Amino acid sequence: MSKKRRGLRPTDARRRSAPGAPTAARLTAGRLLAPSWARDLASGRPAKTAVVDVVIPVFNEERALSSSVHRLWAYLEAQLPVAWRIVIADNASTDQTWLAAQHLTDTLPHVEAIHLDRKGRGLALKTAWLNSDADVLSYMDVDLSTNLESFLPLLAPLLTGHSDVAIGTRLAPRARVTRQLKREVLSRGYNGLIRTGFGAGFSDAQCGFKAIRASAARKLLPLVEDCSWFFDTELLLLAERNGMRIFEVPVDWVEDLDSRVVIRRTVAEDLLGLWRMRRAFWRGDGVTRDGVGDLLASGLT
Repeated sequence: MSKKRRGLRPTDARRRSAPGAPTAARLTAGRLLAPSWARDLASGRPAKTAVVDVVIPVFNEERALSSSVHRLWAYLEAQLPVAWRIVIADNASTDQTWLAAQHLTDTLPHVEAIHLDRKGRGLALKTAWLNSDADVLSYMDVDLSTNLESFLPLLAPLLTGHSDVAIGTRLAPRARVTRQLKREVLSRGYNGLIRTGFGAGFSDAQCGFKAIRASAARKLLPLVEDCSWFFDTELLLLAERNGMRIFEVPVDWVEDLDSRVVIRRTVAEDLLGLWRMRRAFWRGDGVTRDGVGDLLASGLT
């Protein structure tokens, strides 16, 4: 794995990079879904100590990367009331994605990039998160299919200590989704299978818009085996098994028609992953070293 940050040796990239400064909160209770969280963020309390990493996993995204990162950077700079970093995680791209990522680290502050020699979105996320010193770890797909206005509601319950994991959901009543009927049916069927087979309380395992408190991630990531698209489902199932609090945010979401996902292969891998997880839970596996332990700790301040 290699890292790139302007003016730094690769091995020093993570340690020395400075996160973006927090901005004044522009929040209302309605946007954050809970008045207490809105008041906490609006008061600036979490911004005193919290740092958020936003990871963008990419594979052969030379055309979309620059515009998406610039758009995300502008949003974070203007709206986020806590310190932040963008981390581009290039998982073995074969086009000019890595060069584009390096250019972005040279031209935009608070942007880092890591390069992996193996493919896999799960591998990219696991690597970026385990090498992070941020308080909250998040990711979103490079196509920015999810409306960025949902990002603050995603972070709020983590920053204030109300939840351990937060996910965007395209299947909640207030979500607004534009995608092909085939993918809608597959998504609802897959998530229904998870609820039936595991009694899961979350509604959308695969939306590429998630965040997790670093303290929770450090406990769960060593247990996550999948390095590809099943990573999200496995992480959430393990979180529930260990008593973690998962918060859902209904999102506006538009399908990327140029997606790199191969549906048939992904469905097969997901079904095999569910069977593996079911057997593991039957054996009593999937529990963190200290069980629930201190997962219900107070906020970041």
